[in-house]
Amino acid sequence: MPQQREGADVRRGHVCPWWVIRTFDNPLRRLFHRPEHLLSGLVQPGDHCLDVGCGIGYFTIPLAAMVGDRGSVTAVDVQPRMLEGVARRAAKRGLSARIRLRLATDVGPLADQPVDFVLAFWMWHEVPDQASLLRRLLAALRPGGRFLLVEPRLHVSGKAFAASVARATAVGFEAIAEPAIALSRAVVLIRKSPGGGSEEPHLPASHAETARRYSGTSASAV
Repeated sequence: MPQQREGADVRRGHVCPWWVIRTFDNPLRRLFHRPEHLLSGLVQPGDHCLDVGCGIGYFTIPLAAMVGDRGSVTAVDVQPRMLEGVARRAAKRGLSARIRLRLATDVGPLADQPVDFVLAFWMWHEVPDQASLLRRLLAALRPGGRFLLVEPRLHVSGKAFAASVARATAVGFEAIAEPAIALSRAVVLIRKSPGGGSEEPHLPASHAETARRYSGTSASAV
């Protein structure tokens, strides 16, 4: 586990402090944000996933269970104490072998190998340079991979969310769907092909209904 002080963005209050994470990472949240339901159709066994701004692992741990022994989850956060929380939860669930911890301030690729799915849930508004991070995510995502971007509706305006989606499309993503997620604004993005079109979304055939939910024509920002 990297041992270093929290980054400058934490000191300036741009990110959620580790000591308040339990206010929205607790069993009650499952009443409206069930990870297995929200991610069904976007994640399948054997996938390699990237959980950006993972906190103490509310989505990281379910992702690790969903990908199985052949998959992996790279949990990324700017605060070492968040990653320590993920490590404790993973050990308790016997999932440590499937989870890799990465401090966001580390130099280099975000993941050790191309990933099939990227999740950024309720953290994007905290990113000071969204375009730079989007380019890093694009580099990490394999052709046909999916990126689910979710922001809190009460905290992020429709205009601000639309601006984030516009930045994503500018660097090479395409918005294909706007899933309904409680208390949130959300978009599913995929990487555009070199020719300008989008890669075919890679969705599990066994989730036909969910595949219809997340595929289709390009979406406009909420």
